[in-house]
Order: sequence, then C-alpha cells, then structure tokens
Amino acid sequence: MVKRIALYPGTFDPPTLGHNDIVRRAVKLVDHLVIGVATNATKTALFSLEDRVDIMRRDVADLSGAGRATIEVRSFRGLLMDFAGEVGAQMVVRGLRAVSDFEYEFQMVGMNAAMKSDVETVFLMADPQHQAIASRLVKEIALLGGDVSPFVSAHVAELLKQRARELGVRK
Repeated sequence: MVKRIALYPGTFDPPTLGHNDIVRRAVKLVDHLVIGVATNATKTALFSLEDRVDIMRRDVADLSGAGRATIEVRSFRGLLMDFAGEVGAQMVVRGLRAVSDFEYEFQMVGMNAAMKSDVETVFLMADPQHQAIASRLVKEIALLGGDVSPFVSAHVAELLKQRARELGVRK
C-alpha cells in the first residue's frame, strides 16, 4: 500500500491556533504529515529557525496517533517543490483564511505545478474562529504588550512574552 504523505509548509513565526487547526485536520487525511518550517528572506523572524521547529514539535506532539497520521517537523531552505520531492510528498497542504490568501495561493499553485506536476495542492479552509489569526498580527500584539493567549497555545504565549521582554517591551 502506498503511504499518503503530505507536506504542510510555513514559516510558523509563531505557530498559531490556526496552524494547529490545519494540522489537526490534515492528519485525518494522510498517513504521514511533514510540517516544513521554512526560512523566508522577505520576512524578519522573531524566532530562530531552530526555535520554530522546536515550538512546532511541542505544539503538535499530541495531534498524531490513534488512527491519525504520524507527524514529522523539519526545517527547510530553498524551493518548496524541491523539499516536497525530498520528503516524498504527494500533496502540499495549505490553509486559507480569506480571499486574499486564495489569490496568493492560486499563483503559487501554478508555479509549483510547473516545477513539479506530480504534487497536488490541497486547501483547507480555516475554522471560522481562526480566520482572523495571522502570525504577523500575533507578533505585533505581543511586541506591543498585548495578550495573545486567544491566538496561540499557552506555551507560545509564554515564549512571546519572554521575547517581548528581551526586546524591551514592558507590561
């Protein structure tokens, strides 16, 4: 039997409850889910690549098993389709929150298919309670001393508070 392998890529800086929701739903669709934590030269990361991998591993630790997919969290640099080939993924899982996400993702699907046509992209709509959550906004709220606990796990909320203190935010 062929193992269904999916890749869920992102920068996950930081991982949000929206990301965790996509993982929770994706593990019901495949046998093995690789969460690819990426670098993005156009974004300034609040957490190092290694920290983001560790954070994501902790956040998703209880989402596999019991009839759901196994989960592997790995970092990657470079082209998504190259990494998809490296991990043997037949599909890429992407979360959609709004029409603006779709426009960007639609362009990416076309480019990715031109590079590796045997990898399908599967879109999962964000749960309505998570549609407004964006890592960029969560970081901004945290760095301005706000409460991010409705948007991230308790572990991530604490890490964001620590990082804000390290950067001189008082609250």
